[in-house]
Amino acid sequence: MSIELKNVTYTYSPGTSYEIHALKDINLMIPDGQFIGVIGHTGSGKSTLIQHLNALIQPTSGTILYNGEDIWAEKYNRKALRSEVGLVFQYPEHQLFESDVLSDVCFGPMNQGLTREEAEVEARKALQQVGFKEKNYGKSPFELSGGQKKRVAIAGVLAMNPKILILDEPTAGLDPKGRDDILDQIAELHKLRGITIILVSHSMEDIAKYVERLIVMNQGEAVFDDTPKAVFAHYQELEFMGLAAPQITYIMHALKEHGLPVDEEATTVEEARGSILSALKEMHSPLFHEEVTGGQENA
Repeated sequence: MSIELKNVTYTYSPGTSYEIHALKDINLMIPDGQFIGVIGHTGSGKSTLIQHLNALIQPTSGTILYNGEDIWAEKYNRKALRSEVGLVFQYPEHQLFESDVLSDVCFGPMNQGLTREEAEVEARKALQQVGFKEKNYGKSPFELSGGQKKRVAIAGVLAMNPKILILDEPTAGLDPKGRDDILDQIAELHKLRGITIILVSHSMEDIAKYVERLIVMNQGEAVFDDTPKAVFAHYQELEFMGLAAPQITYIMHALKEHGLPVDEEATTVEEARGSILSALKEMHSPLFHEEVTGGQENA
């Protein structure tokens, strides 16, 4: 289920002294099944961008197509669109309101016309897929931890079986283990369901590890749109925009500058480790010899 943006511009408070161009002439094609990252500093336009994708915001100018149809055409069914293009907000409290978790997750499917029994089947499946424990189904959503609330908010959208899932800063406020848990679940969802996932994040490390395509927003423009490796190669330009590449990128460039033939495009710890060990082996380094022998000769 593809989304296409053609020359999309959005202006806050047009014609006033408070006029701000949040989006400027955006052209994007989002095909089926991709895992996409959207990154940018505060005020870059990334949140405004994703709210255009399921018609929460109407562009000031330009066209947004879903499967070839203009979502702002006069008779277009935008309610149906929002069932297929699900958005999970940064703050889960904005989406949680029922008295218990199971009822909260059932709300979306029931709003689509399912009976309570049918909705429970979808809700339980979604809660299981985000790793939410069944013993907590009867709890109030507002008694949960931050990580649990995020899981319930994601499940509430998943239960409607969207074709596209958009997540706005799903790991904000979580500790490192909580971040990894949520992102691992999202990656597993992408693998199991094959749906398009659009992940908005401020963490370059998260983006580097999970997504296959990265869109960088800056001052309302999509300044980069490529694989993470290709984008992070512009790490100096990213710094100028107030962003930073993953720490691995800086380490690998520093090693290369000091003569070690490593892969500067490595973006994860696993890739970096493999590249460094290969480079050391290539150079017949004593350090590598000690690594593989465990220092037994010097014992």
